[in-house]
Amino acid sequence: MIALREHFDSEFGENIHSMFGKDGLLSKAKKFEYRAEQQQMAVEVARALEAAHPLVIEAGTGVGKSLAYLIPSILFSLENHRKAIVSTHTINLQEQLLGKDIPIVRKLLSHPFEAALLKGRHNYLCPNRLDRALKAGNELFTSPEQQELLRIKAWSEQTKDGTLSEIDPDPSVWSQVCSEAHICTPKVCGTEGRCFYQNARRKLICADVIVMNHTLFFLLLASMGDSDRRTHGYLFPNDFVIFDEAHTLESVAARQIGVGVSQYGLKQTLQRLYNPKTQKGIFTALRAQEAIRETTATWEAVDKFFGIIELTADFQKSKEYRVRAPGLVDDTISIPLARIQSAVIEVIKTLDDETLKSELQDLGRRIRDARTGVDDFLQQKPDNYVYWIEQTGKTAASLTLNAVPIDIALVLNRMLFKEEKTCVMTSATLSVGRDDLAYFRNRVGGYDAAATKIGSPFDYEKQMRIFVVQKVPDPRDPEYEKELERWIGHFLEKSKGRAFVLFTSYKTLSSLAERMKPLLSRRYTFMAQGHGMSRTQMLERFKLTNDGVLFGTDSFWTGVDVPGEALSNVIITRLPFAVPDHPIVEAKLEFIESNGGDPFLEYSLPEAILKLRQGVGRLIRTKTDSGLIVILDQRILNKHYGKAFLQALPPCPVEIVK
Repeated sequence: MIALREHFDSEFGENIHSMFGKDGLLSKAKKFEYRAEQQQMAVEVARALEAAHPLVIEAGTGVGKSLAYLIPSILFSLENHRKAIVSTHTINLQEQLLGKDIPIVRKLLSHPFEAALLKGRHNYLCPNRLDRALKAGNELFTSPEQQELLRIKAWSEQTKDGTLSEIDPDPSVWSQVCSEAHICTPKVCGTEGRCFYQNARRKLICADVIVMNHTLFFLLLASMGDSDRRTHGYLFPNDFVIFDEAHTLESVAARQIGVGVSQYGLKQTLQRLYNPKTQKGIFTALRAQEAIRETTATWEAVDKFFGIIELTADFQKSKEYRVRAPGLVDDTISIPLARIQSAVIEVIKTLDDETLKSELQDLGRRIRDARTGVDDFLQQKPDNYVYWIEQTGKTAASLTLNAVPIDIALVLNRMLFKEEKTCVMTSATLSVGRDDLAYFRNRVGGYDAAATKIGSPFDYEKQMRIFVVQKVPDPRDPEYEKELERWIGHFLEKSKGRAFVLFTSYKTLSSLAERMKPLLSRRYTFMAQGHGMSRTQMLERFKLTNDGVLFGTDSFWTGVDVPGEALSNVIITRLPFAVPDHPIVEAKLEFIESNGGDPFLEYSLPEAILKLRQGVGRLIRTKTDSGLIVILDQRILNKHYGKAFLQALPPCPVEIVK
């Protein structure tokens, strides 16, 4: 841990230190509790902003990260007339920032400021598009879809922000009434003051603080290329960015920077032009017979193309199939898509309606992008990407062609760490043992970023106890599930339920859930992921019970907050090493090995340590929480790397169960 320096280089840093002191400005807030760790973090953020130097900072659970970066960021923004972007990963944190933390800051500071939430524009209803859709209903929509339009219209007259968070519409209908870049413009929709996106956009222009998610941040950043407009900023002139939940940055950025062609998305685009099944669409409304013929032929080509891909790919082991060489199948789709583009252009030439022209131009661009994406995928360009096919949708009935950079660090270095740009990255779990946070910095290209590791104010020695079971058989052993069942039952009795049981394999989770459901359902409120309830439903039910037992996989290891007695036990069934046959993981391991490195020590082990820390971090969320961590994997005791896991966990009593 880096100690807080007592001497300050500027008045700004000294003021921030004072504000977070025992008698400082924050002491006026309700339920204020002085935390030296929070004070340290706030000062480090202030220093980074003043020096215009990137900072990576791990701050343990309970530090109060949000206020520690919000207050210096907002003050710095106001004093220097620079926008502060706060990028997060989860909706929960965005809601906390806007509904709780920013209002606290607003009450404390004497300086007024504006804060706004930025969502992807497809989240917003465009009233003008809705009006046009209602007028052209018979030619564009089926009877059920027209009823959906009427439901959306009724909602639009009551909603304040007009976003998807308030309504669950039919996706195919929503795509024709939501805001789109070349259709919902300030010129067309910004004059009457009733467009939800344009109103939100005006708030952004005036906002001092903008909250968004990582996905949207990188989508916008990638779409801007290397434009000179961003020379002194990321998304706005001279802005700076705070990344909370920074441990997710690498994976989110890779997805947005990479290539993705969705079978479902492509068919949705074609459907808006013409749907052979319903005979509805823009071409129907325009009586464009030649364009209708071309679209019908393209529908058939798309189905045939993806059908051949599905037959060629091997999905027996998982929903992902890696493509290692160019030319997986013949490109039978680019020519039909090019013909559709030409048909769109010819129809546009006949139109006087500027809005309809814009709509068709946007659809033409999407078809062009899909054609380019398919060509890049089949030819595998660029060559430093990993390529794979993925089954998507609830029934895995659709396919997506994916390609992402194998090593995104250099890309992120160019995007995030240029001179005169400032970013701060923070999370409770960035370290795998070293105080310089070298592993994380190297993964995201922050080679020269300053690093600070701040501990938690919680007393883990008193609040938490770790139990490690010494003799749990290997998963390949016929007795494995029987022993797992025995030990899970044993430790559930100790905590009277109130437990997360975390798995690394959905197959094992499902099998154990079937074995244990009769007993657990009688004794506890039992839930298992993938067995009828959504993640949100499971979590809400768990919080309301005092005897909940929740079997969860990947999404319950991180980003879940259950303070209080409802969660008093976290059982780790297996050390969370990533499955080595997932295309991305496999490609990263191969890349490290080809460069003379050790894939296990340089990737597999540190990633598993981070994941374990995240899982363990679900237990203690407040100073009054207490409970036990159970690890049912003997490798933590008998493998040479086991100590690395234990050393990365909070210091607390460890008991080996024989």
